[in-house]
Amino acid sequence: MQRSPAALARLGLRHDEPIRFRRNKTGRWVVGKVVGIEPDGSILLRDPDGSARSLRAEVVEIRRPGSRGRLRWRVVSDVAVTWEQLEMFGTDPVAPTLFEE
Repeated sequence: MQRSPAALARLGLRHDEPIRFRRNKTGRWVVGKVVGIEPDGSILLRDPDGSARSLRAEVVEIRRPGSRGRLRWRVVSDVAVTWEQLEMFGTDPVAPTLFEE
């Protein structure tokens, strides 16, 4: 399992960041915390009871700014694709180098 900040950053995640999921794919959303990335690529998280869960990126959501800057819940697999795209072009998503002199 990978718990390093660099491994989590590849998927656009941070350690102890709030993340939500549904138990048995139904019912209410449960908010947990990101712990790491499993060798198979699934996300390891802790639920409110302290139990560890390993879920695919397609079934969990994290909060990210939307088009108008408001925080919204977004599927991790969508955030990871965006994050990887930015890395592919050699720009830092936090500090874009577009207007540097």
